[in-house]
Amino acid sequence: MKRPDRSLVSSTLLRRLAFANIVANAAIVVTGGAVRLTASGLGCPTWPRCTDESYTATAEMGVHGAIEFGNRLLTFVLVLIAGATLLAVLAHRPRRRGAVPLALAVVLGIVAQAVIGGITVRTQLHPSIVGIHFVVSMLLLLVAYALWRRVSEPDGRTVPVVPPALRALAWITVVASAAVIVLGVAVTGSGPHAGDADAVRNGLDPQTISQVHADLVFLLVGLTVGLWLALRAVGAPARAARAALTLLLVELGQGLIGFVQYFTNLPALLVGLHMLGSCLVWLATLAVLWSTRERHPADSPTPADSSVPADPSQPAPALA
Repeated sequence: MKRPDRSLVSSTLLRRLAFANIVANAAIVVTGGAVRLTASGLGCPTWPRCTDESYTATAEMGVHGAIEFGNRLLTFVLVLIAGATLLAVLAHRPRRRGAVPLALAVVLGIVAQAVIGGITVRTQLHPSIVGIHFVVSMLLLLVAYALWRRVSEPDGRTVPVVPPALRALAWITVVASAAVIVLGVAVTGSGPHAGDADAVRNGLDPQTISQVHADLVFLLVGLTVGLWLALRAVGAPARAARAALTLLLVELGQGLIGFVQYFTNLPALLVGLHMLGSCLVWLATLAVLWSTRERHPADSPTPADSSVPADPSQPAPALA
């Protein structure tokens, strides 16, 4: 019998590297927010150089140049982590099915973000490009989270552990969460923190777009409450109900920060916390979606109906 290839990377190290991608991509959202909130968005007024003569910030550029250049340097840290993760995925045995494309997507996504960041500077922090920059960060978090879950699970088939209606509700919650993030970008583009005193705004009325954003947040919270109660009612696995409750608590915390920052004229510290909260809400939403399914080992039989927890005292639900 052929002996299996010896893995050059442990499963623990692989999972830790994958998780580091999540942390790093959330961290650069916060540091990018610090660049904008300190009006340092044009601290380095060109790209890829910091000035026409230098790739690095100079003393004459002051603190704004240092902040903007420091954020650029963090991109290299992200590339190193993502590159190390890709190499670990390739070296691990047995190689996780589907993990290589995800790891490669994280690397390419970070490179794309660097280019978008350069376009942001060259367009003088146009709010549309700044918004795209943020949305792509959320997509990167999605890919990084999917990679972490992929390397943490077996290689068999995925099966639902809740009824189809609740899987659909979980997906609707994901869509609502994404919509809240996109609309939040529009709110930011209408507000005072442009990243530079001369940067343009998107022209939307801040009060109106903030109200629409708040309405969508209420919808998201309502969907989350409904999902949590429904998961408990059908006896779904404890991890699914726990994930929904965690999402609800994160949403409430994020909503509190949002209301306080709105009624206190958007202090920079609270806006920065709100940006971190956006990452946490998005990750908690993804955790809910992943909790409604499970992946079985490759050599284990797949149950004929895994849409609900097995309970012999209850009749089997009709499949959709």
